[in-house]
Amino acid sequence: MANTLTDWGLLFQRLAGSLLVLQVHGLPKLLHFQQQLALIEDPFGLGAHLTLSLAIAAEVLCPLLIMLGVFTRLACLPLLFLLLVALLLVHPQWSLAEGQFGWLLLILFGTLLMTGPGRLALGQRVAIRYPRLARVS
Repeated sequence: MANTLTDWGLLFQRLAGSLLVLQVHGLPKLLHFQQQLALIEDPFGLGAHLTLSLAIAAEVLCPLLIMLGVFTRLACLPLLFLLLVALLLVHPQWSLAEGQFGWLLLILFGTLLMTGPGRLALGQRVAIRYPRLARVS
């Protein structure tokens, strides 16, 4: 029973966190790409277009993979990097209270990086068929 509750908890965490990132960050950037080009910070000097494209990949593609439980640990890495860049480089002036959403997402996706997606994940079914993929799901 405890394992079942843990798996349901990880599913809830994957879905809730990913939906938040998609709704609040990913989809607005994707749907309003041109407007976001003028607003995006470029802390590494890659150019607004590339920086925004990478942010969209992290905030749209990665949450979709996490929700499905496919390559969950790998999909957490770009999100964690993006969150750290936002909190430490783009908005270093934010207090803990101002950055709490980012810090909570960092905790959430960091936990998923450590635990993996749980048994209620599409990646688990793929891993049964392709055992080599089990390490990155």
